[in-house]
Amino acid sequence: MANNFRIKSRRKGNALCLNLIGDFDGTSAMELIYAIEKYTGSTQSILIETDQVNDIHPFGQQVFLKNLPLSQASRKELVFTGKHRSELAP
Repeated sequence: MANNFRIKSRRKGNALCLNLIGDFDGTSAMELIYAIEKYTGSTQSILIETDQVNDIHPFGQQVFLKNLPLSQASRKELVFTGKHRSELAP
């Protein structure tokens, strides 16, 4: 995992907000996938905020997009926001 990567989470009504902070590499991608899998189905939506991501490594992006095993219904629960949303949204 990138030394400076972390995920801060907080509840906001029926949604869970995951704030990504630092550099996003392959290990960071798997950490985010595990967090999403943990909460899918137990919340109406998961907001993934990307404004505090410094750098998205191409390998991290590929790992995330290829290993996010979600159905169409659960993909609707994911909402990407921030300046890097288009790079991470499936």
